[in-house]
Amino acid sequence: MASNADDGTPSPARGLHNVDLTGASIAAGGSPRLLGYLAEPEGEGPFPAVLMIHEAFGLDGITVRHADRMAAAGYLTLAVDLFSDGGTRRCLVSTMRSLSAGQGRAFTDLATARQWLLDSDRTTGKVGVIGFCMGGGFALLLANDGFDAAAVNYGRLPKDPETALAGACPIVANYGAKDRSLRGTPARLTSVLEGLGVEHDVKEFETAGHSFLNDAEPGPRALRPLFRVMGVGPDPQSAPEAWRRIEDHFARHLKN
Repeated sequence: MASNADDGTPSPARGLHNVDLTGASIAAGGSPRLLGYLAEPEGEGPFPAVLMIHEAFGLDGITVRHADRMAAAGYLTLAVDLFSDGGTRRCLVSTMRSLSAGQGRAFTDLATARQWLLDSDRTTGKVGVIGFCMGGGFALLLANDGFDAAAVNYGRLPKDPETALAGACPIVANYGAKDRSLRGTPARLTSVLEGLGVEHDVKEFETAGHSFLNDAEPGPRALRPLFRVMGVGPDPQSAPEAWRRIEDHFARHLKN
């Protein structure tokens, strides 16, 4: 795969996409260009499916490895690239605005990707959603949109969580106690889900910060020293348990 000169990771535009959802996206009124990475389990299937939503830095090598991990666990996994139509610099602001508003093109693209999985004739009909950072926020907002299970990793709460999470599917959530940007979020999320009667398992890991499930430092290389100071990056001590929690959650709700 080609490398991106800015951060040393493979370039999404030149190596990380293997599916083109553009036709379906245009038909649905979404992005004029929509790509993704499909990770396929071994065997003929059908398989339970997982829609994966990337961090704010876009679909990168870290996301691809996350998707490969889910495929190895038996899930047909589609990591959709929300920045397909212009890259991170052009799409990040509009995507974050969509997340904040709880509507917009990003949600259309995610719905398109989910339907693409269902239309592939390779799924059992059960679909989970998993997101990281920005994607974790999207996963929370999609949890009451017909998914069978959701995995939220260091995702920000919606503006009105009591309304946004009403009727949500079972949720597993992983947060880091050293994540300065999301202090108090795990407790607040737990309280909201308990009040709504939504099945949930929320955990805060003491040694972890933001993006702790990553297997490499995220973002442009120039920003990584700052991220280390902020507690952003891999935590090999906490990540294995967090991944087990995700896989156990999806096995319980997608494979049975």
